[in-house]
Amino acid sequence: MLLAAPPVVAHHSIASYDLVHGTILDGMVAGFAWENPHVHIVLDLTAEDAVEHWTIELESPGILRRLGWDKDTLKVGDRISVTGGRAKNGSFNLRAARVQLTDGRTLPALPPPEN
Repeated sequence: MLLAAPPVVAHHSIASYDLVHGTILDGMVAGFAWENPHVHIVLDLTAEDAVEHWTIELESPGILRRLGWDKDTLKVGDRISVTGGRAKNGSFNLRAARVQLTDGRTLPALPPPEN
């Protein structure tokens, strides 16, 4: 006897990010992980004689692909600007809303809101 299980849809909470007060980070890409369930950018920012290592969380590869991204959109060493919501706990984590690329293009990092 075979049993069919319904598909499971997982949702990862964004409650840990302050999505009301925007934060803009300008830095150098130190890593770009194109993986499920979320794509991540490691961004290095130089701040007063120190380097801050930020982890930027984006949507899944499937969603980002529909927004114009692919696994080669960013390369280590690219200088980018990321706008999003910083982690409420003050850590160097950010949930991206959009990313301005080295060539000046801006790509959304979140799908448009549903009506």
